[in-house]
Amino acid sequence: MAVDFSMLPQRLRKAPPSSALKPNTDTNNNHKGYIPPPNSERTDRTSFSSIKESNSGGAQSFTDSKTSSYLRNAFSLVDDEDALDDSDSGSTTPFQTKIGGQVGMLNPQSTLHGLVCPCDGFKGWKSISQIENEMGLGYDCQEGGWDGPGQRGGKITADETKYAAGRSPFEMLPTELLESGSIIDLLATDIPPNGFTARNIDLMSLLLTSHGMHAATLATLYSQITIPHSRIFRKFLNHISEHKSLGTIVHRLDISHYNPTGGGQTARERQQTQNLIPATLLQCLDLTPNLREFLAQEHIDDELDVHVLTKLLCSLPKLKALDFCACSSTKFRDSFTDAIASSDLPSALPIKRLSLHENTVLPSKVFTTLLPRLPNLTHLDLAHTRITDEALHSIPTTAKLTHLNLSQCSSLSGAAVVDFLTSHPAAKGLVYLNLAMDAKSADMLSTEDITSLLPILPSTLRSLNLKGSKLDPSHIPALLPLTKHLEELGLGRHLELKDLIQLFTPDQDAEIEEQLSWIPHSLRYIDVSDLSISQLDLGTLLGSSCPLLKTVTAPLEVLELSGDVNKKLEKSPSVRRAGWCVKELGRRYWLVRQPVADEAQDSGERDWKMGASYWGMRKIPVARQEVGGMYGHYMFKR
Repeated sequence: MAVDFSMLPQRLRKAPPSSALKPNTDTNNNHKGYIPPPNSERTDRTSFSSIKESNSGGAQSFTDSKTSSYLRNAFSLVDDEDALDDSDSGSTTPFQTKIGGQVGMLNPQSTLHGLVCPCDGFKGWKSISQIENEMGLGYDCQEGGWDGPGQRGGKITADETKYAAGRSPFEMLPTELLESGSIIDLLATDIPPNGFTARNIDLMSLLLTSHGMHAATLATLYSQITIPHSRIFRKFLNHISEHKSLGTIVHRLDISHYNPTGGGQTARERQQTQNLIPATLLQCLDLTPNLREFLAQEHIDDELDVHVLTKLLCSLPKLKALDFCACSSTKFRDSFTDAIASSDLPSALPIKRLSLHENTVLPSKVFTTLLPRLPNLTHLDLAHTRITDEALHSIPTTAKLTHLNLSQCSSLSGAAVVDFLTSHPAAKGLVYLNLAMDAKSADMLSTEDITSLLPILPSTLRSLNLKGSKLDPSHIPALLPLTKHLEELGLGRHLELKDLIQLFTPDQDAEIEEQLSWIPHSLRYIDVSDLSISQLDLGTLLGSSCPLLKTVTAPLEVLELSGDVNKKLEKSPSVRRAGWCVKELGRRYWLVRQPVADEAQDSGERDWKMGASYWGMRKIPVARQEVGGMYGHYMFKR
């Protein structure tokens, strides 16, 4: 859960030039200072390359967008960019008071300062008499005027209220209960909504309820911060600079939704605005000493200079999660290498969850230096990196890995990986293990490696991906015990449809005792994208004699297919008659079982997925949150 600072007002800020903020009256609306008015039908406010799980369909239903409201708004680039109004957020606050030549949102005597956001139609604070105040008769801000708790526009009488101000049962709940994720946290959202709907509007309204609710809500509002645009980063930085106590509340700084193309600016223009640059990012980290999760991605890799990285690694003792998804610029490589080589680097880092997913440029020495310093490691995503056998075995024995992603790591040998999983104490409690490879470019696990690996995998495992490995029918007996506790399974090459069927139903030719002792599988997802059209035998697969797509294989609900197989199935009426449908996203294709009406459905949410609902994620999350931004892109689209 996170907060969008496009909605927060700015207290006592410098009044911007009126020409910079007011819409141009030119009928052509082509002036570069023109700002289109808010429109509830707009659908372009999502973050860059945002992949979001959709609640409107069954499993593997996603919304995919690469647009941003800043791409279609023409802002005047004034020197004081943080003074831009909040019209892009859908929240307008027309009432302002001028204090000492500056614009402020509240009265000078207000103890709330600039930490609230009045709703649309706000017309100022209404005075309440002492008698009314003692009776707890507050007022609600309504569009077009002020109404009390009684009849709209009517007088308020003493018997219309039951509780004194600040003494309602909800306000009297312990702060720990309000803030612990049970109540107020449920009002916050992780990712920007589609359309022009303002995010976290419920939290903004709750801020105005009372002093008690204001204090309790601030903890939720500031604890998990999402930065989709540089202007919002500037607003957030201004707030915690002015109110330093707010910076101590921040536990997560999520820049995985960041869109670098705001306002049609070039890279040089963005650098000149001084919004999100290395210096301001370092300033932000200095003001958030209790930061626990930092999520970055490829669009800010140049902003992650050596000072920022050194701060993250050396000076934030409470930091538990780091994500540098797809950061692969030369500047990032040099900065990361210098930070790792720093004499200030501690011998033991507090980080528990680390993702260097798709950091293809980092040299091998980074891993041999960094991994031995992670004694508390639980989540490690090194997909498509240059990690070596030596670096893998340098992980401290005190680590307790539950999630490990070594997919596309061509510098690793299959024998070393099997040895690590067999003998290393840190690998005894794995829940998620991804060893997938692209068979067209590299091999990791040979037939012999698979034979050695399957029997030693722990019973705690729920997701196993062996895509690209050299499987053969002789491995089916060793896979069978795993299907009794796995929910996701990715298979490699050289199998056929008849081999798959053995994983789901007992052998009809076996002894009756063996068939009666059959233990049902727990698989909900299986990746067979390595199998060709001929290996899957589509005619048999869709025929009445094949049990794979029938209800007998439940709870299986998703089969991942190759692009060639998908082309054959997407127009086949037999798929729908069998109760399945074809879905796709990017370069991935799925055959999904259609839900049965009036039948209880499994949402797919699992604790080990850390917020995801759908199946087959290829990136390990380091923070528990909704799928979106770069997370969704690398989890489900690539």
